[in-house]
Amino acid sequence: MTDRQKFAVLRAARRVWAIGAIHADVERLKRLHARLWPKLELCDRIVYTGNMIGRAPQARETLDAILNFRLHTLARPHSEADDVIYLRGSQEEMWQKLLQLQFATDPRGVLEWMLDQGVGATLESYGVPVADALREAASGTVSLTRWTGRLRQAIYAQSGHHQIMAALRRAAYTEEGTLLFVNAGLDPRRPLETQSDSFWWCSADFAAISEAYGGFKRVVRGTDPSHGGYQETEHTLTVDGGCGFDGQLMAACLSQEGEVLDVVEA
Repeated sequence: MTDRQKFAVLRAARRVWAIGAIHADVERLKRLHARLWPKLELCDRIVYTGNMIGRAPQARETLDAILNFRLHTLARPHSEADDVIYLRGSQEEMWQKLLQLQFATDPRGVLEWMLDQGVGATLESYGVPVADALREAASGTVSLTRWTGRLRQAIYAQSGHHQIMAALRRAAYTEEGTLLFVNAGLDPRRPLETQSDSFWWCSADFAAISEAYGGFKRVVRGTDPSHGGYQETEHTLTVDGGCGFDGQLMAACLSQEGEVLDVVEA
């Protein structure tokens, strides 16, 4: 568990706040930030558990709000850059694949599937009509390559957005090895290092975790695709209030030992 391109290590964390899936609901995010801010204490860490974008058309505004909150958080005394972590969710994974759509064997089919999963709202947020995307996906490799290049430039034009996407990690864990944070799930039969996209596509196996996984006292996720709501078991925690699906945005505060100390909703 030493590959920092894949995993984030939460060092000297007295408490960790896990923020559930936002799905570009920027108004709920702003309210959550406002309620979370006065609760932050020295040595608190924050993990955005992925699916920050998608479903709603305020992806740009959502990432701006996250960057602004990070700026204020890291301005506190004794703060470090790694005190705020972003995980990759299915929405961020699809967005990255969209930027490489010209390499897909069936670009139009891949795009249509992504649109069914909510990527269209993110495209529109960056000023890219879905109709244009569908047309370009069927226009050939050269034209599609130019289109993905323009899409990439639209992201670069938004200060800090490319940096967030470049900083995404597959999972995060405390350096003591007591808490593990993921997007939607993992395969409990496989070691952490081999999970790959299991973190965002293997949610069904999350419910099968009936004992400590990999020595972690608790595995925390922020997305439940089955929309089961907030769920807590001896070894797992789901912090998904249904944000983006007419539900609440949630954040849970955990102690180093995995105890849930506080839950904030917006």
